[in-house]
Amino acid sequence: MSPTRSPKHGTGGRKEASVVPRTVYEAELYRLQTELVALQEWVRAEGVRLVVVFEGRDAAGKGSTIKRVAEHLNPRAARIVALPTPTARERSQWYFQRYVQHLPAGGEIVLFDRSWYNRAGVEHVMGFCTPQEHQLFLRQCPAFERMLVEDGILLRKYWFSVSDAVQEERFRRRLEDPTRRWKLSSIDMDSISRWEAYSRAKDDMFVHTDIAEAPWYVVESDDKRAARLNMIAHLLTTVPYRAVPGRPLRLPRRPPGTGYRRPPRDLQHHVPDHARSLGS
Repeated sequence: MSPTRSPKHGTGGRKEASVVPRTVYEAELYRLQTELVALQEWVRAEGVRLVVVFEGRDAAGKGSTIKRVAEHLNPRAARIVALPTPTARERSQWYFQRYVQHLPAGGEIVLFDRSWYNRAGVEHVMGFCTPQEHQLFLRQCPAFERMLVEDGILLRKYWFSVSDAVQEERFRRRLEDPTRRWKLSSIDMDSISRWEAYSRAKDDMFVHTDIAEAPWYVVESDDKRAARLNMIAHLLTTVPYRAVPGRPLRLPRRPPGTGYRRPPRDLQHHVPDHARSLGS
């Protein structure tokens, strides 16, 4: 499953083209998100533990897909886990220990925005771990994931695959956008010059960790709209959820007033009406 390089094709700062028209995309995304809510209700009702791992190259579209997955879910039952750089104490622990504490309890969904696979990718390529630590990870990871699955956790792993040309163009757009520049780091910039090193690391990771109990699913993500729809649709097909009947709800009638009067507005601190000034 070696990555392929596409011809250079800059978009000149424009939005990426998609095979999915926006109106079709939005309608299908809403349908899939409705099914995700049904999935969540089944998870809660049955006490299921669901873990979804999102991995891939920088700017491959993991974050935006996670946002769409979680957009309409109950944040009390569906958590996004994106861990920062480990502390000195965490670096002294068993490698998987800091991730175990974030695993779901019954009735919960956990979405890992990067995961324990940091050791197979950025830590290995950038020299943040030793070769011995990297090899130990590749030996232990399949056993760790088998233990999760044997204990009843539903584990799904997605690799978002992006071409070098599209990745570079997305980096360029982030540099030009002050609201997204924070997404870039020196490590992101290094990923351009270390493209082949990351490719070899990913191939090695797949050889060791693409196991029957927890296989990798590759999401082609040069087209972000298609990638989001494809990933969500696939996830829904891999979980045997069913519709859970909800408790009927009705809005109650508003009772008659009892004479309450709102305090004068000038006794409170109000936010200035900035929006109204935009139309003048």
